[in-house]
Amino acid sequence: MKKLIEIQSELKAPKSQFNAFGKYKYRKCEDVLEAVKPLLKKHDCTLTITDEIKEVAGLVFVEAVATFKDGKDSIEVKAQAGISERKGMDIAQSFGASSSYARKYALNGLFLIDDNQDADNSAPEEKSTPIKKEKPSLKPNTAEYRKVFEALRNGFTFEQVSEKYAVAPAVRMQLEKELGNPNV
Repeated sequence: MKKLIEIQSELKAPKSQFNAFGKYKYRKCEDVLEAVKPLLKKHDCTLTITDEIKEVAGLVFVEAVATFKDGKDSIEVKAQAGISERKGMDIAQSFGASSSYARKYALNGLFLIDDNQDADNSAPEEKSTPIKKEKPSLKPNTAEYRKVFEALRNGFTFEQVSEKYAVAPAVRMQLEKELGNPNV
C-alpha cells in the first residue's frame, strides 16, 4: 500500500466551500474527488465508490464504500449516513444528500483527511488564545429561533447550532417536538 501512503501525503483538499448560516468553511465530496484524481493517475491507481441502502432496527441509512486499488492490493473504507425526510427536499434529494455525506466520510477515512479545523490554516494572530465570547441564548418565538428551526429541518444538527447559540434543554426539547422527533 505504498502508493496509498504516497497519495495520502500528497493530497491537498482544502475547505473551499463556505456555509453562510454557520459561518464556517467545509469541503464537499466532489472537492476531495477533484483533488485526488490527478494523484490516482500519477500513481496508476483506481478509486471506486459504491452505495448500499440498509436498514437496522427501523433506521434507514446509506453505506458508502470507497475502494482503493493499486494494481496488486486493495483497501476498502466504509461510512454511513442516516436517511430521513427533510422539508424542502423530495425523497430522492434526501437520499442524495445522505449519499454525498457518507461518501465524503469514506474518502476522509481512506485518505486520512481530518475534517477538524487545521491549525496551519489559521493566520498567526488567530493562533493566539482567543477571547471567549459568550454565545447568544436561543429563545423561542424569535427570528433566530425560526432560522435555526428551518436549518434543522434542512439537515443541520444540534451540534452545528450549538456552535453559534447556547441552547437550553427546554428550548432543544421544543425544537425537537416541533421537528416531529419521535423520541420527545
